[in-house]
Amino acid sequence: MVRTYASLGFVLAAGAIALPGQSLVMSVPRQSQRASVSQRVALTDITMTYHRPLAGGRKIWDGIAPYGQVWRAGANENTTFEVSDPVVVEGKALAKGIYGLHMIPSSDSWIVIFSKNATSWGSFSYRQDEDALRVTVKPQAGEMHEALTYTFDDVKPDSTALTLRWGNLAVPFTIKVDPEVTVANIRSQLRNSAQYIWTGWDDAATWCVDSKVNLEEALKWSERSIQMEERFENLMTRSRIQDELKRTTEAAATRSKAMEIGNAQQVYFYGRQLQSAKKKAEAISVYRSVAKRFPEHWLGHLAKARVAVADGDFAAAMKEMAAAQSGAPEVQKVPLEGLKNRVERKEDING
Repeated sequence: MVRTYASLGFVLAAGAIALPGQSLVMSVPRQSQRASVSQRVALTDITMTYHRPLAGGRKIWDGIAPYGQVWRAGANENTTFEVSDPVVVEGKALAKGIYGLHMIPSSDSWIVIFSKNATSWGSFSYRQDEDALRVTVKPQAGEMHEALTYTFDDVKPDSTALTLRWGNLAVPFTIKVDPEVTVANIRSQLRNSAQYIWTGWDDAATWCVDSKVNLEEALKWSERSIQMEERFENLMTRSRIQDELKRTTEAAATRSKAMEIGNAQQVYFYGRQLQSAKKKAEAISVYRSVAKRFPEHWLGHLAKARVAVADGDFAAAMKEMAAAQSGAPEVQKVPLEGLKNRVERKEDING
């Protein structure tokens, strides 16, 4: 037993040296503390895990991180980059997985390395033959960061920039999720509990038409939703897809059916969407439909007011605004007062 402990002591002494304030056998607070940051892009999760060295007045670039040499992009164990789906980094494909992140700094360009080995200590045992991907990026001047930091910036529906920040330098690289990856994720969800309710199929179809991708399959998803339960929402989704597919006659018929079964709020706010999209004539047509179908509803009176303004009859519009305000929920009375004041000044509330 004594010989075993002695052997262990020899291995620890010969194989590694603990830095001040650290331990080789215990979990104790470290000078470079552990951190992680995550971002979801579309349906793909991106996670950075790293340790945060402090500048401490030292020279960072071409100092702590020498130019032209592989650097651990953090401190202690491997800095790791994990993606739950395949992504595109700086225009190059990277498979789903967890990677050790290393960098080669220089004064005017950096190489960012994604290694298949994510369990090493720093970059001391880095091997180029384990690279999954290398990309070259440009460093930028940045705000001062005493502790090394990774941030997700410029977040968009299908992309983001992951930026290393330390000292007065920022090193960003872009990560993009291919829409087909998101579609595959949605297909997978539709094999689970989402397939048993109309909203699952409608949500999937809505995302596709919003993103203008996978429209033929989205149309089938929309029709599946309607078969389960025909509603204003899924009929409108189908009409939007048909419009995108240039099937205008079918789209108009589907939209007309939606208008027939929609309630006052659904139809009125569809008119508002058209108005916001600068489709004034179409919006007024919808308001006429609301006024005809729901004449005593407060939104029916509001629709009548909008139609009267469009016809130039501000006296009738004022009468309908008063009726709308009288029957509206309490939370709507103040906004309606502002709208009524505009009618009183003979402004075009449909503009």
